Amino acid sequence: MIEILNSDELGRARETGALVGGILHSLKERAVVGVNLLDLDRWAKEMIEDAGAESCYVDYAPSFGRGPFGHHICTAVNDAVLHGMPHDYALADGDLLTLDLAVSLRGIAADAAISFVVGRAASPDDLAMIEATERALAAGIAAARPGARIGDLSRAIGTVLRGAGYSVNLEFGGHGIGSTMHQDPHVANDGRPGRGYILRPGLLLALEPWVMADTDRLVTDDDGWTLRSATGCRTAHAEHTIAITESGAEVLTLPRG
Repeated sequence: MIEILNSDELGRARETGALVGGILHSLKERAVVGVNLLDLDRWAKEMIEDAGAESCYVDYAPSFGRGPFGHHICTAVNDAVLHGMPHDYALADGDLLTLDLAVSLRGIAADAAISFVVGRAASPDDLAMIEATERALAAGIAAARPGARIGDLSRAIGTVLRGAGYSVNLEFGGHGIGSTMHQDPHVANDGRPGRGYILRPGLLLALEPWVMADTDRLVTDDDGWTLRSATGCRTAHAEHTIAITESGAEVLTLPRG
């Protein structure tokens, strides 16, 4: 299903996006050495409920997961990159943490992710990898405008990632979003320009470049959800929800102020 939102729905999407961006900003500030991943999940739950919103994850049970996810945020540490299930783990200095959050407010969902290094022991390689995903996300956003095709966004993202020396996994990528979290069209993190769905004003997309330092192969944890690099290398992930407007892309998942 591909949804095209009307002006009222776009207004609600802006509210949801600002909420997601604000929660991620708050959690990043709280994610210091010694904080437990389960605390981050609890704080996310409290902020979502205080806003009168709902988590898109708690009851989420797609074919690639094992039953309902059961938590309010994805927390991926070091070699984990996607769908990281919160568990009893205290963050250590130098951990590379990804927080991925999807929330629904007044019937419209928004989805975003950030990666950062906890504490002060940040390696140049980790920082370069995070920066590459952020540049790739910016390139995808810059390519998003009415009349462009999904393949144009995919190529823009992939060009940055490959240019930074990373191989690109095409199993998981960006997606349409609206009244539900995951919709068509799929936005691969590399592709051929001039191919795929033509972008129209009112379309929401969640773009999410992610990479692993020295591989493009994933393995799944025993929890049935957490995806890790097959070699144990570090990983990074960046994501924003955007709205296609008459003048280009509007980023919705930035914290207000």
